[in-house]
Amino acid sequence: MPELPEVEVVRRGLERWVAGRTVEAVEVLHPRAVRRHPAGAADFAARLTGETFGVPQRRGKYLWLPLERRDLSVLGHLGMSGQLLVQPEEAADEKHLRIRVRFRDGAGTELRFVDQRTFGGLSLHENTPDGLPDVIAHIARDPLDPLFDEAAYHAALRAKRTTVKRALLDQSLISGVGNIYADEALWRARLHYERPTATLTRPRSTELLGHVRDVMNAALEVGGTSFDSLYVNVNGESGYFDRSLDAYGREDEPCRRCGTPMRRRPWMNRSSYFCPRCQRPPRVAS
Repeated sequence: MPELPEVEVVRRGLERWVAGRTVEAVEVLHPRAVRRHPAGAADFAARLTGETFGVPQRRGKYLWLPLERRDLSVLGHLGMSGQLLVQPEEAADEKHLRIRVRFRDGAGTELRFVDQRTFGGLSLHENTPDGLPDVIAHIARDPLDPLFDEAAYHAALRAKRTTVKRALLDQSLISGVGNIYADEALWRARLHYERPTATLTRPRSTELLGHVRDVMNAALEVGGTSFDSLYVNVNGESGYFDRSLDAYGREDEPCRRCGTPMRRRPWMNRSSYFCPRCQRPPRVAS
């Protein structure tokens, strides 16, 4: 599933190609693509027609297109395989095209939502006073947000009875971090994924946040991480940060720091990748 860098790459593309454009027509080609819009496909299309998109926004992994003249936003759920593409109007339809948005300006391009697995979709929501779609008001700020409160995050870590990787993936504590970038940041910080958060000192949690930011900024520079053709930017191009990963997906390969073979362990229906020497597991109390 796309994490913060991948979603931010898409947001920047939408800002360039979609912001300020007025909707001429909306075509919903699969009802599941608007299933989070309770009033249905016809209502979604009718309410969006004639509206002008503002500057796309993001919080963590969540992306939305605010409407300029109404206190509403189109929230994009990319899911496992959702893609927001800006395509020439004459381009052939993608096999898994779910929603088409045409514009009035004659620029010759349209916005398409393509989703092979139909886990994602678009939906229209009222905004909170802070400008967020109301359904994601509970999502915490992400580590690249200038208003992210490090002191509050550290206090929450110390108070929460959990482990460090679970805390990194808790979107109510910190948003945008998923399995890939959690493993990368923990490797850089030399922390085992099962380290209890209550044992993290303020300097250690600050160091970990620094690594989270560094790995995400590095991924942003190269368009994010693409392991297959399902994650692409708005022009259909894949990112290539997968070539720079130090931990994720490197089972049995030598640790880039000490040479010890990397390990993979099942974790919460996912996998955790780590170096058994650099990231020693926490001691079990006897």
